[in-house]
Amino acid sequence: MTGPATTRPAPGGAEERLFSRTYAAATIGFAAVMFLTGFAALAVVPMLPVAARELDGVPLYPLVAGCFVAASLFGGVLGGDWADRAGAGRPLAAGVVLAVVTLIVSATSTTIWQLAVGRFLDGVAAGMIAVAINTAIAHAYPDRLRARALALMSTCWIIPSLAGPPLAGLVAEWWSWRAVFFGLAALTVIPSLAVVLLLRSRSWQAPPETDTAHPSAERASRPTLMVAAAVSVGAALGQYAVSGWDVRHLLCGVAGLALLVVFVPRLLPPGTWRAARGLPAAVLLRGLTSGAYFTLEAFVPLLLTTARRVPPVQTGLAFTGAAIAWAGSSWVQGRLQGRVSRHRLVTAGAVVMGAAVAVAAVGTLPGLPALTAAGAMVLAAVGMGMAAPSLTLLSLSHSPPDRQGYASSAMQTSQNLGQMAVMGVAAALFNLLLGFGSADLSAYAAAFGLLLVPSVLAATLAVRARSA
Repeated sequence: MTGPATTRPAPGGAEERLFSRTYAAATIGFAAVMFLTGFAALAVVPMLPVAARELDGVPLYPLVAGCFVAASLFGGVLGGDWADRAGAGRPLAAGVVLAVVTLIVSATSTTIWQLAVGRFLDGVAAGMIAVAINTAIAHAYPDRLRARALALMSTCWIIPSLAGPPLAGLVAEWWSWRAVFFGLAALTVIPSLAVVLLLRSRSWQAPPETDTAHPSAERASRPTLMVAAAVSVGAALGQYAVSGWDVRHLLCGVAGLALLVVFVPRLLPPGTWRAARGLPAAVLLRGLTSGAYFTLEAFVPLLLTTARRVPPVQTGLAFTGAAIAWAGSSWVQGRLQGRVSRHRLVTAGAVVMGAAVAVAAVGTLPGLPALTAAGAMVLAAVGMGMAAPSLTLLSLSHSPPDRQGYASSAMQTSQNLGQMAVMGVAAALFNLLLGFGSADLSAYAAAFGLLLVPSVLAATLAVRARSA
């Protein structure tokens, strides 16, 4: 099915105006919800250390900071499976209600564990919302609008990543960190209600399941919620393990790793690890590109602040440039619909990210200007702006209508796992070199050099995600 209208009405008539208004209203509502979800995910980052200190839970700060991503794995799988069975409206409604409730839970925290629970549940809500919106677009938007709508959803996280942290920091400094959570809960209510009411229309419900034969990757049974929960718990245990070095933390780390090794393969399409053609390759590529980009985005500011002594204002400008670059690149790829093959855009994006990694590594040389590495963030954002929406479209093209929720959840799972895995390996290498007495700049250069591996793999394997 193609949504509120299966074909475009005749130009100039009342039906065409209704057609345009329907999609405009839906797009505005989706964008508002995604925008506020991004704020809830990113704006609280500078307040979490303040909250942890006030709640006497500084040792558990890594758990509070990382459990959001871990929980979004479960939320993505839950939302995708639910959207395939009952349409996108119900998981989206549940997600936005849960988001408001968990923001209030975090705002009223009296212990660090309550704050951790609030952040974990907020991650579940964010995962459900993101997958439900992508599935609604896949089910209901015509081909000519789908690429642009998905690009807009991607860019809805740009402004929160740019403006959210400093605004939240100001509110926390002038008022209270709790006020940020309360404010986000209040702002989320109205657009969320509007989107839920819109999706109650039958034209936005899930398409009927088909009996046609599909490749084995698409015929795979939906992962159970128990498996998704096990992966989320495993990731959270890993985050907790790095908060200390005693036997308890070691055991938690071992248990978390065991859960991930056993259950992660069951959340992804068969053949993902060997980049089987079609959906498995697209899912793997999402993990590789996201892992490389977000690890670069974490290490470059750390380099600028600690080793190169760059003022915070200049580091903030690097984030501004990256946000603009991602938005511009995303807009361009949306305009290339039908002109350039999607897998070629993924290849180009991965190559640009590889170049960005090289720039970051060169930026560690003492003889070069300190802000050389900052340019790597902007260049990498150009690559991700091309690759991320293209991979989403490729994953949907490889999935029948009744399996697009599963495809969306697999992509989000891969993205989150890629971030945690690449970041973990890079951080381990960085700390290992520092432990052996290497200079700070050498450790950074090695961490950046490691990021060439996922970038090159993504550029090489992109052809395997090619749409038929």
